[in-house]
Amino acid sequence: MSTVPVPTPNAFRVTLTLDYPASRMDNVLLKALREQDENEELKNISRAALKELFLQKKILIKGQRAKSSSALAKGTTYVDILGF
Repeated sequence: MSTVPVPTPNAFRVTLTLDYPASRMDNVLLKALREQDENEELKNISRAALKELFLQKKILIKGQRAKSSSALAKGTTYVDILGF
């Protein structure tokens, strides 16, 4: 049984559901952000601005800092973006 982690306060949560493993988190996250309609600022984020969020440690998985080059496993991953 899988439990959903508690969302990080003052963060926008993105749920990534993958049917296959992904070699880079940044590409998957950018695609998911552009497809969502809940946060207009993140929907229109540039690749460079997303990279800056990773560098500023504002992207978290289970409360831990995520790296843009992190691989993602098949299944569901909850990503919190601080400040949104």
